[in-house]
Amino acid sequence: MLPWDGLDRRYGPWPEGVQVHVWDGTTPDGEPADEVLAQVGLWVMPYAVPDAARLLPRLPRLRAVQSLSAGVEKLLPLLPAGVALHNGRGLHDASTAEHALGLILAAQRDLPQWVADQADGRWEPHFTRSLADCRVTIVGYGSIGAALERRLLACEAQVVRVARRARPEQDVHAVSDLPGLLPDTDIVVLVLPENASTAGLFGAAELAALPDGALVVNVGRGRTLDTEALLAHTSTGRLRAALDVTDPEPLPADHPLRRCPGVLITPHVAGGSAAFRPRAERLIVEQVRRFADGRELLHPFPRD
Repeated sequence: MLPWDGLDRRYGPWPEGVQVHVWDGTTPDGEPADEVLAQVGLWVMPYAVPDAARLLPRLPRLRAVQSLSAGVEKLLPLLPAGVALHNGRGLHDASTAEHALGLILAAQRDLPQWVADQADGRWEPHFTRSLADCRVTIVGYGSIGAALERRLLACEAQVVRVARRARPEQDVHAVSDLPGLLPDTDIVVLVLPENASTAGLFGAAELAALPDGALVVNVGRGRTLDTEALLAHTSTGRLRAALDVTDPEPLPADHPLRRCPGVLITPHVAGGSAAFRPRAERLIVEQVRRFADGRELLHPFPRD
């Protein structure tokens, strides 16, 4: 069961014996009939449909689920026993890296102020910060972090890589090294998944270790960053922030973080660009062909 129609027309016919049903998760078309659901072995879940998982209990022959999201922490506990989970690793690398770079540039070059000046008819030029020569620490250095690094290097920034464990051969620091890295960091970018080890990982101590004027960027998961601790630093103007994800999410309209100086917020849209669809289509086609041939599917996500 796939979320989009016409993939066989664009990428070639499905393997012999494969029957494809399309369900994009929207209510106007209703839910698939029980006789269809009873035959589904591979389900590519529709993207950004929060309640699509309600169909899981109605799929008795399900063997594998392909999520088009990189983060699957909320889906994992809903899977029936014996069903393999595969995530959308790589699908959002370009989109999220672009958005993170956009947030950084907007914050460094005061773009929100220029937009406000345009709307109010003001012409008040001033010098701004730059990205060039900044030391940018990427916390959660994976495929998205690597995509962001390439863009940052093109802007003449210096990049420090941080992951859960050190990888000396790739010049990647461990999270435990953050206390020594943050005092020299101009911009820190969080690209962390949400799990037991990352929830609240970037908290009061980490924020306090950053120098005055540093920029905190989060394009991972909102709960990895301590909102109250961030609020304490941004409300005084000591730190700045550019956030695509928040805790809570959605961020309430009256939340004080919205009114802090130097804080830029976008509504969890980093992965949602035109770059996503063609990458997702190619992955879906590859997974269907692998499933039909009995081959191992790409991007397995551990259940333990």
